[in-house]
Amino acid sequence: MLKAIALDDEPLALEVLQSFCNQTEDIALEKTFTKSEDAFKHLKKFPVDLLFLDINMPSISGIDFYKKLPHKTMVIFTTAYSEYAVEGFNVSATDYILKPFTFIRFKQAVEKAVNQYRLQNQNPEQLYLFIRADYSLQKILFSDILFIEGLDDYLKIHIQNQKTVVARMTLKAILEKLPSPEFTRVHRSFIVPISKINKVRNKIIYINDEEIPVSASYETAFFALLNKK
Repeated sequence: MLKAIALDDEPLALEVLQSFCNQTEDIALEKTFTKSEDAFKHLKKFPVDLLFLDINMPSISGIDFYKKLPHKTMVIFTTAYSEYAVEGFNVSATDYILKPFTFIRFKQAVEKAVNQYRLQNQNPEQLYLFIRADYSLQKILFSDILFIEGLDDYLKIHIQNQKTVVARMTLKAILEKLPSPEFTRVHRSFIVPISKINKVRNKIIYINDEEIPVSASYETAFFALLNKK
């Protein structure tokens, strides 16, 4: 469960956040603040995992407040002004939600924060995952995975020198368990490990004797990731 606080100069906005957090198992909203100086003093003594932060406040903008924080903290900006969105993401915000937001939109932002927290706090010594398949839990080393193929609600995990594992699971669910950015989605039906790619030609990835397409919706992010390597 993520520890969080909220800062907003509008008490009604804080009430909404408190209500939504109370309906969410992943968030413990420890305190709410209407004054930035009070929130800053609290955070210096009691760091949290996540900050819900309004941008347009009278004494200091949420952007400037976040830049001053002494501890690394995830932030979800909440504001009624869409023009702040680019600036919000420039400071690596986890998400940016426009008021008035629904509980569904709030949950989406929280899920992003939870996933980000898990990735940032992965045990570097964990080099495997367990997958339920064939009525048992099977241990699969990350280093043995050639690629993962999605078939509706099922997966085919293609493993080097081993039998393919078929599991009832979605690509989205397994991607959250895999180390990023080593494993990346390149198509609505495929996840690949960067280290296993032999070559890429004409938007086709070659892994051993397999040919895996790169779809248009994942093309930009995939090639940007390759260029960083």
